[in-house]
Amino acid sequence: MRIVTQDSGMLRLLELARQVAPTDCNVLIVGESGTGKELFARYLHQQSGRHDGPYMAVNCGAFSKDLLANELFGHEKDAFTGAHTQKKGLIESASGGTLFLDEVTEMSPEMQVKLLRVIQEKEVLRLGATRPVKVDIRVIAATNRDLAEAVRSGKLRQDLYFRLNVVTLAIPPLSQRRGDIPLLAQYFLQKFAVQMKKTLNAISPAVMEVLQTYDYPGNVRELENIIARGCAVSSGDRIESAHLSENLRQQSGVTLPGKGEKIPTLEEQEKAYIHWVLSELDGNQTAAATALGINRSSLWRKLKTYQDEE
Repeated sequence: MRIVTQDSGMLRLLELARQVAPTDCNVLIVGESGTGKELFARYLHQQSGRHDGPYMAVNCGAFSKDLLANELFGHEKDAFTGAHTQKKGLIESASGGTLFLDEVTEMSPEMQVKLLRVIQEKEVLRLGATRPVKVDIRVIAATNRDLAEAVRSGKLRQDLYFRLNVVTLAIPPLSQRRGDIPLLAQYFLQKFAVQMKKTLNAISPAVMEVLQTYDYPGNVRELENIIARGCAVSSGDRIESAHLSENLRQQSGVTLPGKGEKIPTLEEQEKAYIHWVLSELDGNQTAAATALGINRSSLWRKLKTYQDEE
C-alpha cells in the first residue's frame, strides 16, 4: 500500500522522510493508531540504501516480556526448555536492513536496556549465548503515546528516547486532513473492487458526505474498513448509504428516504457532490478531478452541462 495524500502537511512530511531516508539515522514516528506509521517506516526503508536488505517489523505490545526477548534476540539450542534448535532473532535477521519497532513504549524497562545496548554497540546476544553477534541495522520506532509523558512516567527510558529520536515524524490524524478523505476513499474503492472482483466504480454523494463529516477515531485504517464493508455488501456499481453500518449511519445522522419521499436522481446526486468537492477544494478543478477519480476534461464537460441546464 502506498501513501495516498494531497494534504500540504502530509506532503511536507513525506519530503522530510525522503530527505532523511538515505542518511541511515534512527527515526521515531509518532501518531494515533491507524494513521499509517508503518507505511512511513516502509517508505523510509524503500528510499534508503538498505532497500535491498531485509525489513523486519514487530509490535512490542503484542508479546509478553519473555516472548518479545525471544522474538528480538533469538536463542541458542537448549537455552531453555523446548529450545531444541538455534533461532535467530529479528534483530539479527534484520542485519543489512531495517528493524521497525511498533509501539516501542510498550517494551519493558529491561528490554529497553538491552535494545539500547544493541543500538550503541551494534551487536546482539542471543538468549543462552556467551558471545555477541555483530549486526548492521537501522532502527525505526513508532508509538501512539505522548512522548514527553512516556519519558516522564518511565514508560520510555530517556537515554533510549534520545538514541531513537534523531528525527521525528509526527503523522496527523485523519480528522486534521479531511481533504484526503475523498482521495483515500476512491483509492480503497478501487483496491477492494479488484480484490473482491466487483464492478464498483463510485461512492454516492450521500456516502461521501458521511465520510467527510465523520470523526474517524480509528483514522485511515477505519476509513479503509468502512470502504471494505461497503464493497463487500454492495451488489451494484457504487457504495450507497444502505451499505454503511447502522452504527455509522446513526452517528452521522443519515436516514434513508422513506416511502413517499422524493429520491434524488443519480444525476442530481452527482451534480451536488461535484459542486461540494469543488467548494471543499476552493474551486481547484485539477485537484477536484483527482479527488473524483476522473480526468480534468471530463470534469469540465460535466460542469458545462450543469451550466447549460441552469
